[in-house]
Amino acid sequence: MPIDDKSATDAESVDFGFARVAAEEKLGLVRDVFERVARRYDVMNDVMSGGIHRLWKREMVEWLKPKPGMSIIDVAGGTGDIAFRMSERLGTTAGGGITVCDLSQKMVEAGRDRALDRGILHGIEWVVGDAEHLPFKARSFDAYTIAFGVRNLTRIEAALAEAARVLKPGGRYLCLEFSPEVMPGLDKLYDLYSFAVIPLMGAAIARDAGSYRYLVESIRRFPAPDAFAGLIRNAGFGGVSYRRLSGGIAALHSGYRV
Repeated sequence: MPIDDKSATDAESVDFGFARVAAEEKLGLVRDVFERVARRYDVMNDVMSGGIHRLWKREMVEWLKPKPGMSIIDVAGGTGDIAFRMSERLGTTAGGGITVCDLSQKMVEAGRDRALDRGILHGIEWVVGDAEHLPFKARSFDAYTIAFGVRNLTRIEAALAEAARVLKPGGRYLCLEFSPEVMPGLDKLYDLYSFAVIPLMGAAIARDAGSYRYLVESIRRFPAPDAFAGLIRNAGFGGVSYRRLSGGIAALHSGYRV
């Protein structure tokens, strides 16, 4: 539940959209959001973005250039959008493969069902887990991807440290995330669409306006691209760079495990 800012110090509370909540409560609140919207999540992504999210995800995979034999973890990978794109490139080569790790059991179940519908029976492992405490050994993966998941975390720095831990030296980190810095001229229209239209879509399609109001608010609380790139460097990554997408609505971040 949201708490009174005056009753807690910054060390005890964190952002949950525009609200402040006890740090230990955010994980459960975020999990509840995605448990509620899991079965409508992909439909909402298409409707909200007019399908543009598909172009962003394609660019993410193109920038990674996954090759057969690579071992890749897709964190907050939920319903499998990124994993399926990478699977087409990786095939089922022994020694490689994709691990999807998501906080929500229902998102993972939705992803597994989508995989079965596509006839994908091998090459993707589905795991329920927390990005800040990944259930994998150090230096397990050649690449780490995360799309639209970082802004939902309680402690971004902890998740970046985990990414560095599970990546092999030289391993690639790629993050696709919305940005609070939208180009002038587009920003006011984007705000109007985000706060007035998206919650209504959430109510009509996912039957949950509140969850989509939170998701919109969480974008505005996320660090600007330069600031997030600094966090990636501080976590032990080199060659850090980013690309702004669609007038700054989203950004694609890259780094390499030193």
